[in-house]
Amino acid sequence: MTDITLATPSRHPLRTRLRARKHTVIFALALMIYAALSYAILASSGHPPLQFRLDVSPLLRSPWVLKAHVSGALASFAIGSVLLLGVKGRRMHRVFGYGWVATMSLTAISSFFLVGLNGSNFSFIHAISAWSVIVLPMGVAAARRHDIKSHRKTMTGLFAGGMAVAGIFSFLPGRMMWSIFFGV
Repeated sequence: MTDITLATPSRHPLRTRLRARKHTVIFALALMIYAALSYAILASSGHPPLQFRLDVSPLLRSPWVLKAHVSGALASFAIGSVLLLGVKGRRMHRVFGYGWVATMSLTAISSFFLVGLNGSNFSFIHAISAWSVIVLPMGVAAARRHDIKSHRKTMTGLFAGGMAVAGIFSFLPGRMMWSIFFGV
């Protein structure tokens, strides 16, 4: 009698590749939308020349809530990158993970006090913040119940949507991050 479980190939590597492709497609789509929006904004202002320069004075003059938001976002991006690239399930992963949850919470909650992209109303980026506030505890709960599949899916989605996609759109021409790096 043969063992059937040994005869069937593992589908886990395929799922991992498909999940990576899904996030790559989302990121590529966000980049294309960003490029189209940036081009439209720059075209409406007469195509000013682009130069990379670093001028943090707009951030230093900004209100404390914006400073907290940017600090939280930068820390979340750094910690999240380390977590995604590092070994999972170890003590260091858990310590960094709780730090990432704290900085993501700071970033998401502080965004509700920041308006301006859509006049004095909330924008679509605030929907990502609301989603993050709701889903972050679900990802932590999944890890605590040792539901690794759900934890991985939740936290990777939060990083891709909350950090990468929202981060891209914070660099639209006319926004503060644009003026810090590319302002003329």
